[in-house]
Amino acid sequence: MASEAPTFAARWSATAAGRPHAPFLIWEGPDGEVTRWTYGEFDALVARVAGGLTARGVRPGDRVGIALRNCPAYVALWLALVRLGAAMVCHDPSAGVPELAAQLRRTGARLGFCAPSRAADYRAAARDSGMAVVEVGEDDTALAVLSGRPAAFGDAPPPGPYDLAGLMFTSGTTAAPKCVMVTQANYAFAGDVMAAAAGLGANDRQFVVLPMFHANAQYYSFAAAIAVGASVVLLPAFSASRFVARAARHQVTHVSLFAAPIRMILARTPPREPAPDLRVRHCWYAQNVTDEQYERFAALLGGCRPRQLYGMTETIPAVLSNPVAAPVPGSMGRPTPGCVVAVHDGEIVVGGEPGVSLFAGYLDDPTATAAAYRDGWFVTGDRARVDPDGHFHFAGRRGDVLKVAGENVSIVEIEAVLAEHPAVLEAAVVGVPDEMRDEVPVAFVVAVPGVDPAALDDLAEWCAARLAKAKRPVRFERVAELPRTSVGKIRKFLLTERTSP
Repeated sequence: MASEAPTFAARWSATAAGRPHAPFLIWEGPDGEVTRWTYGEFDALVARVAGGLTARGVRPGDRVGIALRNCPAYVALWLALVRLGAAMVCHDPSAGVPELAAQLRRTGARLGFCAPSRAADYRAAARDSGMAVVEVGEDDTALAVLSGRPAAFGDAPPPGPYDLAGLMFTSGTTAAPKCVMVTQANYAFAGDVMAAAAGLGANDRQFVVLPMFHANAQYYSFAAAIAVGASVVLLPAFSASRFVARAARHQVTHVSLFAAPIRMILARTPPREPAPDLRVRHCWYAQNVTDEQYERFAALLGGCRPRQLYGMTETIPAVLSNPVAAPVPGSMGRPTPGCVVAVHDGEIVVGGEPGVSLFAGYLDDPTATAAAYRDGWFVTGDRARVDPDGHFHFAGRRGDVLKVAGENVSIVEIEAVLAEHPAVLEAAVVGVPDEMRDEVPVAFVVAVPGVDPAALDDLAEWCAARLAKAKRPVRFERVAELPRTSVGKIRKFLLTERTSP
């Protein structure tokens, strides 16, 4: 029953009490200096930050904005808000003033935290709402500016499973972002499921280079580590050229990435033998890479076979994941233990309990929340096929099927063909209106670094040899990079805008 679902606050408190001397957070700052906290030490810091929040008027049910890059302050604020029964509003710290202002209006945040370098923009965004803004350094490890009289876990009634703990904005790859409500029970469920799926144990170490304001770092890495008492290495930002060396330096065992960062690592890391002290034995990744890229990356990780998965902010854990033994690189995997997934009319749907195993809904938007469900199933908008072995294979977003002269054309198929071209690092395809054929595909391609530009001159011939006529792009746009969200997802609507007259 939902009332019996664990809370994330209780999960953190129990782990910190049960493993006070075990390592929790290892922070490598921008200058390379490393700071470490045990669970007990960080719990004491969380208590002081919770006291500081209380002194600033934060109460259960309040919403507090965090516009910080990866840093100790982010983790401490998040866990302190969880302890108090308040909710963090997760901002992309690089967002512009209009976007931040819109998010603050939608969430009603009463207090916000940002780095000094972003304070002017954040205050400008908060002007209309009157929200107070507090500056904290992203390299600050003492966090005196956030601290107050330590708040004990039992000082106030504990938060309940359905209490709001996070407000996260979707990636906005195809349309305006929605605001996803994440509960205390959601975070606890995500941690339990993802730790089990990854085979994560107390002696393992997560490597977090993706942004903290995104679901991946929160659900798959931090919540999972807290569920079993594992440790986390946190870096300020992703660095392709230093990824492997840092993974070896910190003896990490578990990694979570997207396809785009993997391609960046391969493009910027010279071919070589894996670092001798590399200990990576598990790697999650989302979105497809080519077979050649997969094998190269597995070799770079010392033979670790990366496991593709599939999830959304709304699904809480990754609801599809590859097995430990013999993962299938081109597949999103099978339903993750503890998750219910099916394909209805070619579309991935997810079963579960809102507020526990599925998101609690879209903030102040019951119409959008209701529209996200069909016959009790959450409808993802992603299409898939299931092979005879039960593996799910991505077949594009609901809008990733073009109607070219009445014929259904898969954008995903075209992109896969382009990605196999030896001079193409990555490609994205969008549909554009056509007077004769309704719509036609246009390709945007990024070349492999250092390749002769003329190597892309045969793309039309390459596609003609591999695709039916209706599937061949009518135009190839060469771009230095594809527009992306902070975690590497392609913002295709921006590409579509570029094709407009």
